[in-house]
Amino acid sequence: QVQLVESGGALVQAGGSLRLSCALSGRTFTMYAMGWFRQTPGREREFVAAISRSGASTSYEDFVKGRFTIARDNAKNTVYLQMNSLKPEDTAVYYCAAAFTYTGSYFSRDTEYNYWGQGTQVTVSS
Repeated sequence: QVQLVESGGALVQAGGSLRLSCALSGRTFTMYAMGWFRQTPGREREFVAAISRSGASTSYEDFVKGRFTIARDNAKNTVYLQMNSLKPEDTAVYYCAAAFTYTGSYFSRDTEYNYWGQGTQVTVSS
């Protein structure tokens, strides 16, 4: 059984930091590119960041560049999203996702992902 379990969501003040974690079980972690997406009520899910299988390549949506960092620890089957300089507009449910691939690519479209976590709430107060 495949599971992606996120953690780390919380209420934080603007300018603060959080680190989200997402652990994959039931599959070989190193065969999956990983990504983070977010969603707010009434809006479509949007891409935040992605990382290749090895961690050598990453991609970020413009609105988080310079503030968020995606990383992975293949020994722990875990992907992280370090979020700094948080803004109220970063408030959302954050989802991690896993995309099976034989390549060193990362993916920014949600349709390219095979498995999703349950989401973790991040709330940034002004």
